[in-house]
Amino acid sequence: MKTSGDKIELLRGTLDLLILRTLLLGPAHGHQIAKHIQRNTDDVLQVEHGSLYPALHRMERKGWLASKWASGEGKRELKYYRLTAQGKKQLVVEELKWKQVVNAIARVPVQAES
Repeated sequence: MKTSGDKIELLRGTLDLLILRTLLLGPAHGHQIAKHIQRNTDDVLQVEHGSLYPALHRMERKGWLASKWASGEGKRELKYYRLTAQGKKQLVVEELKWKQVVNAIARVPVQAES
């Protein structure tokens, strides 16, 4: 994931959470997933294909996603991913982890400059 020109390093698992949340809306192919994340973060997060597809394949191996090839735009075959029941359960786990991280960061005191 990156921003315009500068890379944003995200915590491990953040991409998984974004993918799982996106697919909660329904099946999508990789490009749709990346565009959905980009659009819904006002272009702050842009998922690189080099990160997205390995994550999708890993999540599929773990049983969180299922996929099938189907006709997409034009006559091209596209691989559509959907959440499995196990993926929906994992989404709950990932959201809990994310909330824990956000709460932990919020507890770190900010010192005013002297």
